[in-house]
Amino acid sequence: MNLTVLAASGRTGLAITREALQRGHTVTAIARDPARIALPESPELRKVAGDVTDPGSIAAVVGADSVVLSGLGTEQAGILRAGAKALVAAGPRRIVWLGAYGTGKSAEVAGEGAAVLGKLLGDRLPDKIDADNTILAAGGTVFHAGLLDEGPESAHRRTVGLDAAPPFDLTAKVSRETVAAAMLDEAETPRFPGAVALPLAG
Repeated sequence: MNLTVLAASGRTGLAITREALQRGHTVTAIARDPARIALPESPELRKVAGDVTDPGSIAAVVGADSVVLSGLGTEQAGILRAGAKALVAAGPRRIVWLGAYGTGKSAEVAGEGAAVLGKLLGDRLPDKIDADNTILAAGGTVFHAGLLDEGPESAHRRTVGLDAAPPFDLTAKVSRETVAAAMLDEAETPRFPGAVALPLAG
């Protein structure tokens, strides 16, 4: 497949890009500074500049045939909302978006951990929820991941919908590699269009 990865220079974006290349896909990797996409040059990898605060730069790369996976994350409120709107406006065929378990549509099933997460996120919480809802309304899939770490892909990983979501465990973590693999699975074979999915380590 020809895939597009948004925020490809970040830790999760790099994991998604690396996994996509390992699976034999061709990747257009978008970052504000493409030089920071720390992956070897390859005929299957095209590094391009794009900034979600400039929707035109996203529309110049993303089109009607694009399948986009987003690793966009930020400490600044408003960026996720801008990214979601810019992507949807560009009109790709499919979007696989990274969100956070315990926010928005997964808050109720997450249980008490959601309240703790909400306090940690502060003014970024409404931004996350608005971004998720924008993607979902456009038919995209939003992956609500738990706390991320840098470990290897879990050999026992699985992806579930909100109907099978476990309570949010603040001590449990899921590796970025596991999340990347789950998002690539969804890009290849959609199971959760217009819905929230959870990538689990086991």
